[in-house]
Amino acid sequence: MELFVDIVSWIFLSVGGALVVIGAFGMVRFPDFWTRIHAASVAETGGMLFLVIGMCLQTGWDLVLVKLILIGVFLFITSPTASHAVANAALVAGEKPTVAEDHEDGAA
Repeated sequence: MELFVDIVSWIFLSVGGALVVIGAFGMVRFPDFWTRIHAASVAETGGMLFLVIGMCLQTGWDLVLVKLILIGVFLFITSPTASHAVANAALVAGEKPTVAEDHEDGAA
């Protein structure tokens, strides 16, 4: 049973780490503010959830588990809220989202 929990937790940790790295590449690769903040908020929140779940499985039934759950809940609430606040501040400051122009074949 312990081997199964270790395998599942490492799968969660690997997926979480991959999502965080993908979000970091999105921050560098995407062209404008709006796509970059989307990459950061979605990938980082998802990656954090997977990482916290993986760590919870590794720690077992302990006070550390309670602390990890509290950290996960805090980050799950504050990360999207902070991204929304930054996006709203940018919109108020005059940063307008770019609208994709229609291609000749009619696809957006």
